[in-house]
Amino acid sequence: MCGIFGFIATSGAQLGPDRIRGFLRDLFELSEPRGQEASGLALAVGNNIDVFKRGLAPKRMMETRGYQEFLAENLDRLALSDDAVLQAPLAVMGHCRLVTNGAEIVAGNNHPVLVDGSAGIHNGIVTNDTGLWEQYPDLERQHDIDSEVLFRLLDRHTNDTGSVETGLRRLYAEIEGSASIAFFRADQPVLGLATNLGSLHLAALPEANILVFASEAYFLECFLKRNKRHLGTGHVTQQIAAGKGCLIPFDTAKPAFFDLDNDEAASVPLIQTASLNITDHSSRVSDIQRCTRCILPATYPFIEFDDEGVCNHCRDHQPMALAGHDALEEQLARHRSKDGSPDCIVAFSGGRDSSYGLHLLVEEYKMNPIAYSYDWGMVTGIARRNQARMLGKLRVEHILRAADIPTKRRYMRKNIQAWLKRPHLGMVPLFMAGDKFFYDIGRELRRELGIPLVIFCAGNELERTDFKGGFAGVRENQHGQRLFAFSAFDKLKIAAFYGGQYLLNPSYINESLFDTANSYRSSFLSKDDFLYLFHHLPWDEDTINDTLINQYGWETAPHTDNTWRIGDGYTTFINHLYYTIAGFSEFDTFRSIQIRKGLIGRDEALALTAQDNEPDMHVLTEFMQQVGLNLEEVMSKIDMIPKLY
Repeated sequence: MCGIFGFIATSGAQLGPDRIRGFLRDLFELSEPRGQEASGLALAVGNNIDVFKRGLAPKRMMETRGYQEFLAENLDRLALSDDAVLQAPLAVMGHCRLVTNGAEIVAGNNHPVLVDGSAGIHNGIVTNDTGLWEQYPDLERQHDIDSEVLFRLLDRHTNDTGSVETGLRRLYAEIEGSASIAFFRADQPVLGLATNLGSLHLAALPEANILVFASEAYFLECFLKRNKRHLGTGHVTQQIAAGKGCLIPFDTAKPAFFDLDNDEAASVPLIQTASLNITDHSSRVSDIQRCTRCILPATYPFIEFDDEGVCNHCRDHQPMALAGHDALEEQLARHRSKDGSPDCIVAFSGGRDSSYGLHLLVEEYKMNPIAYSYDWGMVTGIARRNQARMLGKLRVEHILRAADIPTKRRYMRKNIQAWLKRPHLGMVPLFMAGDKFFYDIGRELRRELGIPLVIFCAGNELERTDFKGGFAGVRENQHGQRLFAFSAFDKLKIAAFYGGQYLLNPSYINESLFDTANSYRSSFLSKDDFLYLFHHLPWDEDTINDTLINQYGWETAPHTDNTWRIGDGYTTFINHLYYTIAGFSEFDTFRSIQIRKGLIGRDEALALTAQDNEPDMHVLTEFMQQVGLNLEEVMSKIDMIPKLY
């Protein structure tokens, strides 16, 4: 199971920043054998409890810039005399996670677990967590881990009884399974420890003004030996027996023990109520400067802010001029058949734009389309089911072209592996090169079927993602979301950028090279004379979602209310990648354009992107299985990449 540890140093402890770093390093290293899939730390300094956690092994987490900056900022706030003697208490607890449920790449699943009134760490498994959530339906469950219910119930029972001790007794009377826990409270300057299996050991060092705890006596003994120069010798460790708990005030570091198994009144006196701020600093995304009008961050390529904090994208925004319904009808009328025979070819991915577009063409414009799809190995089950729903109800013939899927997935795997050796955000579109033959298929079907009109239900201004070219050094022109419409100079710059990256990272020169070059030709160079539906018609989000969901039973992703970008696995992956490294994703650009068009407000956009950017673990797991990569390994490598913020 997991490794948990911590210490309290009271006023008078000779414990400067370097020694604290050494203590933490030792405790993480000693506890690491109990869990190496995620790590976390909580520091109580002054009136603040600050938390940092990552889905990385302890050794790797401690190497990250984020951890080092987090630690430095907190240690700078210590009340120290000139000779490095603490003038106010410091309390610390840490966690080395062995994942039993709740993927470690989702920050909220890692420890310390943050709830309204406490931050806590847990070693063990709660086996009746599902039943407890059902028993307390008003408790808000935010994550997948069983540990969350422990600390939410502790909050509930402590608030109901006015006693942490009684709250712990009620908690342990309800849970099944194993639980050794440590926690800080927001309302009391206290470290709480409790266990129903005895996997907690502590050593009180009154002469050093320090108390230390760990999951195993051996870890604690090794820690004391490593630091005997500072802590002295001859210290005895003490097990917290199964069914016992204790509360340890920050100012005295003297534990007050009690039984968890009886119903007696609280024996530990209430500690003077405090007001401590619990803050999670695991991600610095919230610290990035963002436009005061939209939500684009300072990490966005070529962004500039004026004196009022408004970005150049907002200042320079000009709504795309739509050709309009009449112009669309004029083009369609030239091709509309009178006998019901096929009169157009519609590119159909199963996403919301192509699904709604197919609905419009059949129901509103009375066209008789043949739909075609290209499965290159990254189409999700949701997209296929939505294709089936739309095609069956609209009675539209479907032509499918499938790539050599194992080969395409192998290409993607090799390019992701190459990218991880020398990551550059400008090269991320390389992963998607395999889908660009969608254009060629439209050209081929036009010739094979003798139907000249090929329609792409695309061109929606909301889907503009010019940061992809921006990371390659290209300020994209107004191209209506058509790669063919890039300027000749921009096309040349992109080609030169890719060529330079290939020379700097020869791992890109693999068997996918020809396929990538052909994809560039298909999307950037071959003539694009297709009709783009949303160059003519406005995009009405509510109407589109209402139509698809209520008329066709169109399926959405379980983790979000957003209906965009749920039809393929690789976009889930690259959005997580952009968000992790740059602090934003396609969703941030989408919501920012919605703001500029007056569709939503800024506060709503921030709330929506917080949900949008939560990774869909099911899709990520499926994607990694498809391309033959280990999800945890890849995500750990991505987490180690230096951030732009």
